[in-house]
Amino acid sequence: MDILAFGVQADEKPLIERAFAGHHDVRCLDVFLTEDTAPIAAGYEVISTSVNAILDARVLQSLAVGGTQMIAQRSTGFNNIDLDVAERLGLTIARVSYYSPYSVAEFAWTLAMAVNRRIVRACNRTRDFDFRLDGLLGRDLRGRTVGVLGTGKIGVAFARIAHGFGMELLGWDVAPNPACAELGMTYVDKDELLARADVISLHVPLLPATHHLIGRAELAAMKDDAILVNSSRGGLIDTDALVGELRKGRFAGVGLDVYEAEAGLFFLDKSLEAVEDDTLARLVTFPNVVVTSHQAYYTEDAVGQIVAATLENVAAYIEGRHTPNVLVSAVPPPPQGAP
Repeated sequence: MDILAFGVQADEKPLIERAFAGHHDVRCLDVFLTEDTAPIAAGYEVISTSVNAILDARVLQSLAVGGTQMIAQRSTGFNNIDLDVAERLGLTIARVSYYSPYSVAEFAWTLAMAVNRRIVRACNRTRDFDFRLDGLLGRDLRGRTVGVLGTGKIGVAFARIAHGFGMELLGWDVAPNPACAELGMTYVDKDELLARADVISLHVPLLPATHHLIGRAELAAMKDDAILVNSSRGGLIDTDALVGELRKGRFAGVGLDVYEAEAGLFFLDKSLEAVEDDTLARLVTFPNVVVTSHQAYYTEDAVGQIVAATLENVAAYIEGRHTPNVLVSAVPPPPQGAP
């Protein structure tokens, strides 16, 4: 089968081509799926998309008219897909429900350490042969308190690293994770976690209930010298409210691998264009803020697992099999208990 893959990064392309070789012919494009690029998919029954694809009603309708029947998204999150419209159009949508949680957890700690120890500022200085230590004072993490919002696979991996640092662990989730409890994590309500934690890291999915989980009131409740890290989804934080707090001189550091208006920006080279997003432009000027471009998942291990799962999702579609990765399908699932 011929498959069209949108939004393929240069490092990702050989992994996809090697995995699909001998199974399907895959055409990799570096452009992202939008309303403007959707017509490229005409004639392809199966396409694959990246996390920043725009799969709203207009795009899905364009794909369906062009003959697309199955979309294999190469990510865990699917808040970019209008699943109700996809179901009405008879499309099959699958995602990657699992990949290395360590990739994101380790990167979240990379962001936390970078802002805590002023790594970016230090590197910029040494390039100019400025070896002063003024303004580079950080803090030991041992003995301090970390708050983990969302204690699933990534959250527990993050907590294990914190446990290795010798930190007190606070957790917040709809249900406690026994693996976190074994580490000594205490589950508390969100307000208590925000008030007590020195480091706060977000590891929850973006849903209507979690949109702006960290808003104006939550930011105000945090310690003035707290470190806030988000490697999950940009919409979890009210960015305008965050900028307002940063302008007051609050927070020891903020590490963001995601941004709520990142679509159309992240994964692209905008260095020669005027910056139209005033909020993002202001955000990156703060010396205690590090922003990266949604790269937490981007390791050989995780991307390899994502590609393998995508290949399996395509195989399941062709064979008419239902898997836990299927979000919507034109084919009804087998009766419960059926083989």
